[in-house]
Amino acid sequence: MKFLADMGISPLVVDELRQKGYEAAHLRDEGLHRMTDGDILEKARQEESILLTHDLDFGELLAASGGNLPSVIIFRLKDMRAANITRHLFSVINQQSTALQKGAILSVTEQRVRVRSLPI
Repeated sequence: MKFLADMGISPLVVDELRQKGYEAAHLRDEGLHRMTDGDILEKARQEESILLTHDLDFGELLAASGGNLPSVIIFRLKDMRAANITRHLFSVINQQSTALQKGAILSVTEQRVRVRSLPI
């Protein structure tokens, strides 16, 4: 699995993914912090990356496009520090890897993970 982190996700999350052997990039690292949401979504699709974000717009854009990729994980946590996001992310990877590979929008809160298969 490959991951692309949006600007609202800490680069420390990307570092943790890399340490665990995943290919991961952050928009900031690539100098792409001013990309539009549509362009970010297209970049993730072309690179076959799972998009990590807290921005609800990505789920809406993907649903409106009718596409089945890329998968998007939207973090809706009260505590958005890197350690908390990372803890939830690795749980999601372990429990939802099939959905992520097929194409899904996952909304992650402290209480649950909501999975919507693509296309919507």
